[in-house]
Amino acid sequence: MKKTKLFKGKITGALLGIIFFFPFAMAQELHVEPSRGKLEVLGTSNLHDWELKATSFHGKATFITEENQLKAVENLSFTLAAESLESGKSGMDKNTWKALKSKDHKEISFRADKATTITEAGTGHYQVEMSGTLNIAGVSKKVPLTLTVMLKDKVHLSGSTDILMTDYGVEPPTALLGTIKTGEKVTVKFEMTYQ
Repeated sequence: MKKTKLFKGKITGALLGIIFFFPFAMAQELHVEPSRGKLEVLGTSNLHDWELKATSFHGKATFITEENQLKAVENLSFTLAAESLESGKSGMDKNTWKALKSKDHKEISFRADKATTITEAGTGHYQVEMSGTLNIAGVSKKVPLTLTVMLKDKVHLSGSTDILMTDYGVEPPTALLGTIKTGEKVTVKFEMTYQ
């Protein structure tokens, strides 16, 4: 009987030693809070700069932390309806949706597997390098992405990337019988809060 208790005690001691010796890692799949997110597309034209704002989008990601430090970002994704991109000007919106072929390709999406580099940039602040597949108008392309991640009570993520619309078969929209022409390069900026 004493041998059995002694054996159980050793196993318990060994397990506790393993738990306390190895740092505890925690993985959480979190979702974007729609009310605390912002996604914009910024562009230029021969007349003036313009911007589109996504009125609706959703996303998720898995953040792996160890001792309150970010160790990995996996399965980052977001999706928005093409026709949720709005400028506040109905004519421009219709031209944009037409250029995005929104009748046939209703969604724009981004999917990344996992971060390639995570660099601490201050307490709770990280710069994350990753790449993923961006799908616009039915065309998928691999794009690099640099993110800023802040770990506080929630996870805040922000970043931007430049893309050429023509890479996705999107003809830069025009207006007023072609007198207003947009540039083919746009900047996608986003800020998201995950919970």
